This record gives sequence, C-alpha cells and structure tokens, in this order.
Amino acid sequence: MKRSTFDALLSFLGGVSWAFVIVGALVTFKSFLFLGLVPALMFTFVFLFLALFLILVLETMSMYRDRHEMMLKQTALLEEIRDSVKEVSEDA
Repeated sequence: MKRSTFDALLSFLGGVSWAFVIVGALVTFKSFLFLGLVPALMFTFVFLFLALFLILVLETMSMYRDRHEMMLKQTALLEEIRDSVKEVSEDA
C-alpha cells in the first residue's frame, strides 16, 4: 500500500506522542511526589488529559485526511459516470 509522506509523518508523531505520554506521566508523578501522593496524582492526571487531547487531535487529522481522499475518489467516479451518461444521451 502506497503511503504519502503526510501519512508517515502522522504515524510517526502518533508513536512519539504515546511515548511522550508514558514517559511524561512517570516524570510528572515523580516530580510532584515531594508534595504528597494526592497532588502528584492530580498533576499527573492533568498532564495525561492534555497529552491525550493532543493525541486525539493527531488522530482526528488522520481521519479527516482519509475522509478527504475518499471524497476525491468518489468525486472522480461520479464525474466519470456523468460523462458517460452525457455521451449516451448525446448519441440518442
């Protein structure tokens, strides 16, 4: 399957984002552990919420890209059908 540079970039950024979430959550938890367990967990959850939101944005970009490509294919098929119908109606 042929993939564009944009698709490869989105896949790479998705993987890096998941790695960032895992490592970042651990670092955030350990950084705020000196304040106590509850604040460390709260800051970690805030970090996870923001990081997962950014992953959601990347996935949405990928989904819209796929939808756009499908719309282009459908438009090309519909134009081909329209042209063939015009040719048949002109011959009759």
